[in-house]
Amino acid sequence: MPPVFRFAPSPNGYLHLGHAYSALLNADLAQQTGGRLLLRMEDIDATRCRPEFETAIYDDLRWLGIAWEEPARRQSEHFPIYRDALDRLIGQGLVYLSFESRAEIARQVAEREAKGAWPRDPDGAPLYPGAAKSLLPKEREQLLASGVPYALRLDMTAALAKAGALEWQEQGSGPSGETGRVAAQPQAWGDVILARKDTPTSYHLSVVVDDAVQGVIDVVRGQDLFWATSVHRLLQRLLDLPAPVYRHHPLVRDEAGNKLSKSTAATGLRELRAAGMTPAEVRQRIGLP
Repeated sequence: MPPVFRFAPSPNGYLHLGHAYSALLNADLAQQTGGRLLLRMEDIDATRCRPEFETAIYDDLRWLGIAWEEPARRQSEHFPIYRDALDRLIGQGLVYLSFESRAEIARQVAEREAKGAWPRDPDGAPLYPGAAKSLLPKEREQLLASGVPYALRLDMTAALAKAGALEWQEQGSGPSGETGRVAAQPQAWGDVILARKDTPTSYHLSVVVDDAVQGVIDVVRGQDLFWATSVHRLLQRLLDLPAPVYRHHPLVRDEAGNKLSKSTAATGLRELRAAGMTPAEVRQRIGLP
């Protein structure tokens, strides 16, 4: 079977040079190996993802000369399959509800940090400090009945006990040069959120389900997601999903050495195109042949 690659942007802003690098690298590898290239819109965040951004993604990719198999997959159209996966984890006793707001969690973290260091995940966010796992059934039922928003979290301790040791095959490299067989460290992320009351999935859950459903066996993405692969390998083991081969690539950075980001208003491809840049010049600027 030919290898299957995918480019999976979120339509919550315009593509920049960092996206171009990942999209072009996936397209190049698909062409070189006789493989397939899929396009997936990771649009589970209904408040930030907008149709005009999705249209702009199509325009930018076509301008770069990238062709993909139609139609593009929209995660927002597949919530039931993510819910099915979540229900399987719930059935294994690996998920619990936490009812604290973001502000309450921030306060709990501040209280713990006032007494000493509090662990943070590889992205720098503090691990969940709450005690929702110890809620009595009656307390949980009362909170549910009152309509309080909640998150569904993976019980990392129980999940690791069930899954055992994990690793993945890395054909690229991690931030510190990790390559080959890499030991997964999902415990570094704590009790990650798998869904919320009004959203039946999270990035971690939907990405592993989609890759399995779409037959993606070569995941090519930026090094900023390198350690998130630990969580993905854990979920793949728990849900009995195949493990792709991963290739994490270096990030395109600005003059200050910071990775390009929508949140920092990195110059979009549409702006570069309007300024007269050509697709060949894009390739040259990001270091692709």
